Amino acid sequence: MKRLLAIVLLIAATLTAEGRKSDFDRYFTGERLRIDLILAGNSQHQQAFLEELVYEPCWAGTRTQLIPSFDYGHYTTDVYTTDGKLIFRRGFNSLFEEWCTTEEAETINKAFTNSAWIPFPKVKVRVVVTGLDRHTGKRSEMLSFEVDPEDKLITRGSENSYKYSKILDNGPVENHVDLCIIAEGYTEAEMDKFRADAERLTGYLFLLEPFSSRKSDFNVWIVESVSEESGTDIPHEDIWRNTVAASNFYTFRIDRYLTAPDHRRIAQIASAVPHDALYVIVNHGKYGGGGIYNYYALSTADHPAVKAVFPHEFGHSFAGLADEYYTSEVAYQDAYPAGVEPWEPNITTQADFASKWKDMIEPGTPVPTPNDPKYKNVTGLFEGGGYSAKGVWRPYYECRMKNNTAPAFCPVCQRAINLMIDYYCR
Repeated sequence: MKRLLAIVLLIAATLTAEGRKSDFDRYFTGERLRIDLILAGNSQHQQAFLEELVYEPCWAGTRTQLIPSFDYGHYTTDVYTTDGKLIFRRGFNSLFEEWCTTEEAETINKAFTNSAWIPFPKVKVRVVVTGLDRHTGKRSEMLSFEVDPEDKLITRGSENSYKYSKILDNGPVENHVDLCIIAEGYTEAEMDKFRADAERLTGYLFLLEPFSSRKSDFNVWIVESVSEESGTDIPHEDIWRNTVAASNFYTFRIDRYLTAPDHRRIAQIASAVPHDALYVIVNHGKYGGGGIYNYYALSTADHPAVKAVFPHEFGHSFAGLADEYYTSEVAYQDAYPAGVEPWEPNITTQADFASKWKDMIEPGTPVPTPNDPKYKNVTGLFEGGGYSAKGVWRPYYECRMKNNTAPAFCPVCQRAINLMIDYYCR
């Protein structure tokens, strides 16, 4: 009887997957559409504007889970048929959203570029960009526009001639995670170093679970994007370099925060390459990096801590994991308001803890769980996380999302990473 039930469930799952695949084939081609946005405003008011639509050659994302089971990201790109049926959704975050939580955003307005991707539509569709009110946890429409796939003003020309290739090839893009590594601050004479750095840094990722067990689910691409000068900008040290992605330290006046603020430049560099996730390797030895969900992750190549930094930043950008530390210098104010459950899977304000890892806590574990090494191998509810010592809780005493010395991702983060891998591969 159990065997029969298993067969029935397998058949049902197969039919469901085939049905979802037919939805993709009904509405989308195998290419992708890049949506270049301008996000602008301040701490109180934000707006989104459409800048350009760009045809790109290959959609590498899921073709079965067009509307994900999880609701990650401060923003979403929703695609509707002309009669109102939701046919695709993808969440993302932005550097702009982070800036909106800084003190500077209380006094001035700023605008940031941001690119988002959807499968290229076969028919006219309506695209809606939503934003999250972090004080209420509610989403609202920021921008809505129609896309006609026959529109002659959709940009279709090649945006660069950078060489790209695979350094890890495990199969078709449609059922693998395609990680695209971008060179930043490497001159033409340093491309051999970039290729070696890309192999070394991605190797660090596959030393850790669950990535080590799921390595066969990944493809890794590299883009040999050449810079005029080597390195990166370090504004507070009056160091400036002419580089292809215009990266810089001192983001939000934080010494170690390394970003490439013009997201559209990153998107243009990767425009010819299949990708589900983007990682920028910066040719420098200073400690630093950053990672933003469905945006990019970024770190230097040569600091001794990069073995820990690379997986940490990729955890942000790929799986939507939050920072679990709460003592380091940051620019954010009231990043996770009380009474609103964060969307990130590895922190909670307890506004809706049942939706997080409550099911993973063993009976008898004290909740909240004392910040005591006695509980270092226990999944619990430890106060401190998301840049706050009070009012935000994390699942483990030590985790790679908390510090660089933690030996691994905690069980909760591993579950979240596996969920994301499955989203792209199954």
